Order: sequence, then structure tokens, then C-alpha cells
Amino acid sequence: MQIVIMEPLGISDDALKTLTMLLKADGHQIIAYDRKAETEEILIKRVRDANIIVLANQPLRKEVLKHCHQLKMVDVAFTGIDHIDVDYLKSNRVTICNAANYSTHAVAELAIGLMIDIKRKISESRNILMQGKSKFPIGSELYGQTLGIIGTGTIGLQVAKIAKAFGCRLIAYSRTQKKEAQALGIEYVSLDQLMRQADIISLHVPWTKETTRMIDAHQINKMKENAILINTARGALIDYQALAKALNMGKIAGAGIDVFEEEPPLPPDHPLLRAKNCIMTPHIAYATQEALYRRAEIVFDNIRCWLEGDPQNII
Repeated sequence: MQIVIMEPLGISDDALKTLTMLLKADGHQIIAYDRKAETEEILIKRVRDANIIVLANQPLRKEVLKHCHQLKMVDVAFTGIDHIDVDYLKSNRVTICNAANYSTHAVAELAIGLMIDIKRKISESRNILMQGKSKFPIGSELYGQTLGIIGTGTIGLQVAKIAKAFGCRLIAYSRTQKKEAQALGIEYVSLDQLMRQADIISLHVPWTKETTRMIDAHQINKMKENAILINTARGALIDYQALAKALNMGKIAGAGIDVFEEEPPLPPDHPLLRAKNCIMTPHIAYATQEALYRRAEIVFDNIRCWLEGDPQNII
């Protein structure tokens, strides 16, 4: 089998050698690229003869896949798969696997970190200090705040566990209500109730047709003036034009955003670049040394299991 790793997985060369050692010993060819393809034409050349394609967050669309006549498996080193053409792959009987739950702790910790940064005004205070000023803003604690979690999947529940340790009251809106969530003390409410009650709102749902811009101007206008909005899930969940307007008008207190409609770098005219009280990170929630190595382990386990006829993490 020709296995093409079409972009870096964020692990060292030594780690990659270790994780692919058994596959090579079994006679499989491993081709790994150390940077993303800059054009569609280059990407086609990389993957057209592959039997197995491994990718992280670089898009893999029909325009490229239609050239891959030997393709049997696509192994996504990510939880979300909205950047690959699932319908085309399934119609051509190509197995799709993902790396679910590799970054649960990493994403949850960044979400909490963004909450603390905004509430305690850490970045704002640093900027004041760097400007040589002495009057600093007074922040607020997480203790006693109402945290509204949208989506109580694995990551949403991990955020809840951490927030509970800080002394937050927990409410949630989710398609399904889980006993584990209720055991943590989470109270399930409607989306309308959550938007109106929460001091902090954190998004942890996948991007689907139903969730696209689920937080629009109408929902943002329901938020308290002292509330903040955190998004470490998918950029398309929020209308960022509406969010920027709300921030600049002081309708809400702040936002912590790690994900956008497209991968960074952002275009110069992106509305959040000019928004007040907005802490932004360049899609790094998943990216810790521990999570990236765990992800690579899952990816190569997926290949091994598929080759042995017992596939795992199938989409």
C-alpha cells in the first residue's frame, strides 16, 4: 500500500519513524510531506497514486479526489471532517476514519484559558503595562458565574468539569441530554434561556447545516451586557460580523475566539480584527505536544486496524 501523509502531523521526525516502523516493516510505502501543498495541482500530484491518504486540516475536495483512482482509505487526523468531501468518498466506497477525542483536554483547557483571560483582563492589563500606564482594569472571578455550554459532548463535558472546580453554576443546551452531564450538576435549558442567563457561553458543537451561524445577531442580542462568548469549536457557528458589531457597541463584554470561517491567516478586513475586547488565537486549541502525539497514534492505529480487517473510528 502507498500511504501518503499529505501534510505535517505536528510530531517530530523521530516520532513519525517510530509510529510508522511496523507499517514499513510490512512492506507499505510511506510518503510524508513536511509542508502543505500550496496549490491544487501540487496536491493532486502528491495523492493521485495513494491507496491511503492521511491529512489533518487541509481541505480534500472532489476536484482532487477524482484523480485518486487507487484510493481505499482516508485517515483524518482531526475530529471534524467538514473539510473533506464525505459524500464523494462514500459514493466511491472509500473508508473514512477520524481521530476522535485526541484533543479533549487541550481544547477544554484553552476554552477555560480564554474565559480567565477575558474575565481577569490579562491581555488587556499586559497591553496597559507595555504602554507604561499605571491604571489597570478590575476583572471578575469565574467563581459564582453561570457558564452556558452549548453541546455536551466529550469536550463540552470536560469544560464543565473544570468550570465546576472553579465554582461555576452550569447550564447547557444540547441535542441530547446526558446522565453524565446531569450528574455533574448541569441543568439543561433551551437555547433561548441559555443565551439570556449565562455569564459565559462556550460552544462545543460540530459544524452542520443545522448549526451554521446558530449564534447570529438575534441570539447575541439576548446576551447580558457583562456576558462573554467563547468559540473553540468551528468558525461557522457564529455570525462574526454580528459579533464584532455587538462588541464594538458594548452590547456584550467580550469574546474569545480560536476558530474562524477559514484557516488563518485572516484577511485584513475580517471584522473581529477591529473588534473591541476580543481575544483571538489562530486555531490552536487542539495543538499541544501531548494532543498531537496522541492524534498521530490514533491515525496509525486506524490504518493498522483497517489493514487487519477490523477498522475503527469509521465515519
